[in-house]
Amino acid sequence: MRKFHKRQFDIITIFPEMIVPYSDASILGRAQKKGLIKIFAHNLRDWTTDKHHKVDDTPYGGGAGMLMKVEPFDKAVKSLKGRKGLKGMKTRVILTSASGNLFTQKDARRLSKYDQLIFLCGRYEGVDNRVEEHIVDESFSIGNYVLTGGELPALIMIDAIARMVPGVLGSKESLESESHDEEGLLEYPQYTKPEIYKKWKVPSVLLSGDHKKIEEWKKKNPR
Repeated sequence: MRKFHKRQFDIITIFPEMIVPYSDASILGRAQKKGLIKIFAHNLRDWTTDKHHKVDDTPYGGGAGMLMKVEPFDKAVKSLKGRKGLKGMKTRVILTSASGNLFTQKDARRLSKYDQLIFLCGRYEGVDNRVEEHIVDESFSIGNYVLTGGELPALIMIDAIARMVPGVLGSKESLESESHDEEGLLEYPQYTKPEIYKKWKVPSVLLSGDHKKIEEWKKKNPR
C-alpha cells in the first residue's frame, strides 16, 4: 500500500486570521488531521524590522496608493524554505496577482507534486515588482477581475491543489471522478431525490437502470 506524504502549504499574508476558518474546515481540515497536508498562515509583519512593522510604502515615480515592500517577502520566503525538516524538499513559491497567468486544473495537478508551496498574498495597490522578478517562481490570477487581496485566491488554489493529493478526497472513486472532471467528462446535469418536485421531473433515462443509455445521455448533454 502506498505511503502518503504530507504536502505543506505556507501562506504569507498580513491577515493570517482570514486563512484558518476555511483551511481548518471540511475536507481540508480532515486532510490536515490525517496528516496528508498541512496549511500554515504566516504574518508578513513578523519579517519587518521597524517598530511599526511597516510592509508597504509609496511607489517610486508617483502613483496612487501604496505598494508592498520587497524586503519582508524576501526574508519570509528564505525563512520558510529553511525551516527544520524542509531542507531538500521540492518547493515552489507563488505570487497571487491580478496580472498573473490564469490558474487552471492542469496547474493544480502539476503543483500537487511539490512538497512545499509558499503563497505570497498581495494587498493595497500591488507588490514591488522585484518580488515577482527575483523571489517567486510563478504568479497566478484566478480570473479577469481585481480583488482586495490575495488571500482568497491562495485559498482557492490550495483547495484545488489539495484535492489532487492522494487520500485527501477519501476514496478511489473520488480520485477517478476527479480525473474525469479534468477531462470535462462529467459536465452534465445531475439530479437527486425527490424524483418529482413541483412537477419538475428527473429525466426518465436516469431512472431506467440502463447504464449504457445513461452514459450516452451524459455525453450528449454537456453543460
